[in-house]
Amino acid sequence: MPHVMKQLLTLSIVIPAPSNTAALEETLLSVLENRPDDCEVVVALGCDYDDPWNIAEEVRFVRAPVGAGIVTCINAGIAETEGEIIHVLAAGWRATPGWTDAARARFASPSTGVVTPLGIDAADAQRVVSVGIRYCRGGRRVPVTKLPAAVASGGSLQRPAVSGRVRHPVVGPVLEAGFWRASLVRGTGLGFSAVCGDRLADADKALELAAAGTDVVVEPGSRVVASGTDAVAPWERGFRGGLHGERLFWRSLAGRSLTVSLVAHGWEIVRHAVVSAPLRTVPMLLGRLLAALQFGAYLPRYRQLVALTAGTVSVEVPAGMDSAPPATELSVVPEMASDASEAGRTIRLDEGRDGLGGPLRKPRGVEPLRKSA
Repeated sequence: MPHVMKQLLTLSIVIPAPSNTAALEETLLSVLENRPDDCEVVVALGCDYDDPWNIAEEVRFVRAPVGAGIVTCINAGIAETEGEIIHVLAAGWRATPGWTDAARARFASPSTGVVTPLGIDAADAQRVVSVGIRYCRGGRRVPVTKLPAAVASGGSLQRPAVSGRVRHPVVGPVLEAGFWRASLVRGTGLGFSAVCGDRLADADKALELAAAGTDVVVEPGSRVVASGTDAVAPWERGFRGGLHGERLFWRSLAGRSLTVSLVAHGWEIVRHAVVSAPLRTVPMLLGRLLAALQFGAYLPRYRQLVALTAGTVSVEVPAGMDSAPPATELSVVPEMASDASEAGRTIRLDEGRDGLGGPLRKPRGVEPLRKSA
């Protein structure tokens, strides 16, 4: 039986490399040095790479379109995987000894959908610099850089449900490093969306996880060395920064108070204008204006999140517009959330288990078929 269960939860490691081959080799070296015995490694290339170390027998190379960003590379790599757990580790991030063990153990709980590893400083292994991200009402993606006390102590939190509103805070791993149950990200329409750009794709995906009620667990025993180059790229500021930030906001409104969200959004625009000053403020505002004028394009996303919250198994979304995971009967672990008004149900920290189990895909609110007279 342990052997069968192990086969149900195999691991695939996806290394997206949009451009920097030097960073890719750093990541590859760390992964191959610490690689678990029973996993596959897929490298998704958005640039030319000649494989000078002749590791094609150990690693599978997949070509994304030339010039592809990290989202496109990740989706291309995921499409070629076979494991039940998919671990994304971007070029520039580095693996550490045994970094997958504790994370894989978390998936012994069928309710666990996503595991967030800790990103540690390259110069100080005891210094945590990344614990995922959270989405703030108003449209802002906030990196979490401190380990929550509830996670460190193994405790749990509880908050009351808010009737008629999103029940779970929006949290998730950073795009560059996370463990995902394959049923959430592999398949037609289940990948990461590039509608909000590479920088906000993780927050956009976290909104889907919250709507579906997916468990997002922080695992202190899983540590990766953060890249140290997480600064916003120049082209993600100014016009594109405004465009993508505004899109993220309008794509998040399902199940939330429109009045409160709009007020918070107004403050977010003011904050964004201040940090963009003096040269990028006007381009940023123009980007936001253009995104706001695309209001009709957000209706499929609205219906998608509503359906996920209601527990509908499948949602029709126009190709290229969105990516929606299947709804599952799961609860969230929002240890990092700060917006109590968006929280719900029970917030808990799962303990790892010895056994391994397969993914849970249980639709809610579906009555069994009855035999007609």
